[in-house]
Amino acid sequence: MKKSIIVLLHIGFWVCYLLIIIIMLGIIMQDNNDEARIEYYLKNAISYTIIPSAITFYAFYFILFPNYLQNKKILRTVVYGLLISGGAALIGTILLDSIEGNYCEEQGGDMSLFAEIISMTIIALISGIVALIIKGFITWFEEIKLKDMLKQKNHEMEMALVKSQLDPHFLFNTINNIDVLILKNAVAASDYLNKLSDIMRFMLFETKTDKILLSKELAYIEKYLELQKIRTANAHYVHFQVTGMAGKKTIAPMVFIPFIENAFKHTSNKKIENAICIRLLIKEESIQLLCENKFNPNLKTQQESNGLGNDLIQKRLHLIYPGKHTLEVSNQNGVYSVNLTIYHG
Repeated sequence: MKKSIIVLLHIGFWVCYLLIIIIMLGIIMQDNNDEARIEYYLKNAISYTIIPSAITFYAFYFILFPNYLQNKKILRTVVYGLLISGGAALIGTILLDSIEGNYCEEQGGDMSLFAEIISMTIIALISGIVALIIKGFITWFEEIKLKDMLKQKNHEMEMALVKSQLDPHFLFNTINNIDVLILKNAVAASDYLNKLSDIMRFMLFETKTDKILLSKELAYIEKYLELQKIRTANAHYVHFQVTGMAGKKTIAPMVFIPFIENAFKHTSNKKIENAICIRLLIKEESIQLLCENKFNPNLKTQQESNGLGNDLIQKRLHLIYPGKHTLEVSNQNGVYSVNLTIYHG
């Protein structure tokens, strides 16, 4: 929500609040021209209604809502809300007693200290509740906008992901390799064809959900690597290692594969041993991807790709894992490395 609208909401509340006070003062001081009495009621209104309400309103708005109510700590919200309202009432009482002087005794209308505190607490509490409603409305509105933006961005990025993963060169090369393999080893060719079918099924259906089992993501990566390996005779072209147990851990679909796919696209020599090294470290509180690929920095064409760019990858990570991931990318001495950690909880 725009700051100008938030400011208008605050101004609107205080204008309405002051109008109510002015109307009540007008009724009380009707047909009364005593300047001393008018001054007394004005000072009384400031210390009795405005100051406690202002303290409570902004304490509820800036402290109570974001720290307790938004985190669904209902009991603490109620307790701290009453304490804040009572404290604001005490401040108002002290100010009220300091400005009343002897005038109140002369008029014979002094209210007991207990009644003053209770009435001020109720008035302050009402203002605090209004603050919670306003802050809740603003937060709700911002969350809707954020969800809509996240949904739109995720849709755009998932479409870009799907388009990048359905790389026609990868598909055609894989199909051609399988076709050649049919004559040599029909059983192996059938196995690879099933892997290709599983990969396409995964990309078209599994990526529609926000979260999938980590085990499914690992299975997809393994099948993708197997299909990449048949494109070279180098048995040690790729090194892939998983440390830890996936268990029932979940992850956003296709978080790791863009980095892995880029590693294959940017590797210039398939005959090098361990040209691509991929390690996944699964821990209780995090999942870490370490991906390195060797390339020839002099071959500029190797750095041009139709795949998913780093900017888009990072934007997607910021949207689906805000504050819950770290990404380090380095490019030194012909080795491109990615270190991505995603934290749980």
